Amino acid sequence: MSRIETLVNGVLDGDRRALARLITRIENRAPDAPAALAALFPHTGRAYIVGITGAPGTGKSTVVNALARTLRAQERTVGIVAVDPTSPFSGGAVLGDRIRMTDLAGDRGVFIRSMANRGSLGGLAAATGDVVRALDAAGFDVVLIETVGAGQSEVDIARTAYTTIVVDAPGLGDDVQAIKAGILEIADILVVNKADRPGAENTVRALRATLELGHRLRSAGHHGPLLDQDDAPPEPALDLWNVPILKTVATERSGLDELAGAIERHRAYLSESGLYEERARQRVQAELATRLREELLARLLDERSPAAVAGVIERILARQLDPGSAVRELLNGT
Repeated sequence: MSRIETLVNGVLDGDRRALARLITRIENRAPDAPAALAALFPHTGRAYIVGITGAPGTGKSTVVNALARTLRAQERTVGIVAVDPTSPFSGGAVLGDRIRMTDLAGDRGVFIRSMANRGSLGGLAAATGDVVRALDAAGFDVVLIETVGAGQSEVDIARTAYTTIVVDAPGLGDDVQAIKAGILEIADILVVNKADRPGAENTVRALRATLELGHRLRSAGHHGPLLDQDDAPPEPALDLWNVPILKTVATERSGLDELAGAIERHRAYLSESGLYEERARQRVQAELATRLREELLARLLDERSPAAVAGVIERILARQLDPGSAVRELLNGT
């Protein structure tokens, strides 16, 4: 039996060490990782994926930690993927969630993996989808994905998760902080964390007023740009889910039962409305488009010499060639 077959079998048997090793190979894009993922794929599709995002300082990690403990009390197994920002200078990442979630250590029903986003926009690392798939195949009931909290580029989480939770907190600015962050539109559930602080009610009122301006009347297609399909089944015209606004004090686990209940209600709504299958389709389409872009770019650069690419860059800098013409030139091999 090959090494990768041993890892795959270990993951399917619930071997945490095999799972950790496989995820490392996925992150490092090891040559045998695609084969492992292909072998695991038929065993996926059972985990419910929940995304948690929000501006820095809202307490997302604490909410994730408390939510995981609440789900464990309900006898559900939980996989956690925490995406941390990568330094643009050193390329390193703090991976601080391994420190913040130490109270979950030792619980074999919880698996925590911190990942560096390695410069990926949208709050998610490029390998996040594959890591989530590995956790799914390993049999975890719920997978929680915490984003880097970049603020204005978190929409990728809505293309990956079935339920997206946006965490806000009082004291981060004025009462329309969440609106300015540009991520309110992707929320399926809004959480005002640190609700024991002054200004919590003002934050709730501001969010509620924003929702009443029409946030609920959004197309199901808000979960990302998709590949066009002429023969695809028509998507529901509107997502009429009534976005709840919940108050939590995650450090005290206050409000977490209500949050877990809201996730279940949203899951039931997606199933009953037909949006569950639509979001699954959108996830596949968005991932396929991303992978195609990456693969086509990699193939193009393999076919063009570094000198040719450098020459095009120099001509652009010298204003001898515009970027659009440069792209066409590289594609045509001229």
